[in-house]
Amino acid sequence: MTLEEIKRLVARGEGRHLEFKRRVPEPERLAKEVVAFANSGGGRVLIGVGDDGSILGVRDSLEEEFALKQALGMNCRPAVRWVSERIPVTSKRDVIMVTVPNSTRKPHFIVTNVEDGSGPSYVRVDDMSVEASPESVALMQTEHLGDGVHFEFGEKELLLMRYLEQYGRVTVDGFAQIADLEREDASKLLVTLTRAGVLDQHREARGDFYMIHYDE
Repeated sequence: MTLEEIKRLVARGEGRHLEFKRRVPEPERLAKEVVAFANSGGGRVLIGVGDDGSILGVRDSLEEEFALKQALGMNCRPAVRWVSERIPVTSKRDVIMVTVPNSTRKPHFIVTNVEDGSGPSYVRVDDMSVEASPESVALMQTEHLGDGVHFEFGEKELLLMRYLEQYGRVTVDGFAQIADLEREDASKLLVTLTRAGVLDQHREARGDFYMIHYDE
């Protein structure tokens, strides 16, 4: 990629598939962005670009790339596929473009506990990387299973559909309340109906919500 192409890319601003970083951030912060892209259709991190879109580059790109490899090698579980490219800005500064494809091994998590390798998962919502809800994690875990979801359309399901026809959307906590269910049971039912194509999950920074799926 050329500098002119980078300028055009930066002009679009940060979004679901693009993030700017002035330099390689702390390992967990960088892993969060990369994991979110891998879980959400892929994306690019431009290192050497300010939040305001200023293309400054990094002075020691070899050192920054080493920090990048260390951060992503130790802080993503399972490992995330990515490639980096250096784009010269001046004779002494480069932008490092990290390209992350949509993963077929999702969900990915960042490692915050080195003893057991545990940590949260992240997804992309607009121009932010936010912690994935248990429902998002469950849906990612079952993406590769394909069709063939079976369920009984009972009293709770009918109550949910009537509610959605009237109000349009519902959260897990809201459904648990109106259906007098434990949150875990409400979560499982919404995940099942989403997998079956009855509902669509929508993500916002403040949390997920569900709506009736309509074929376009």
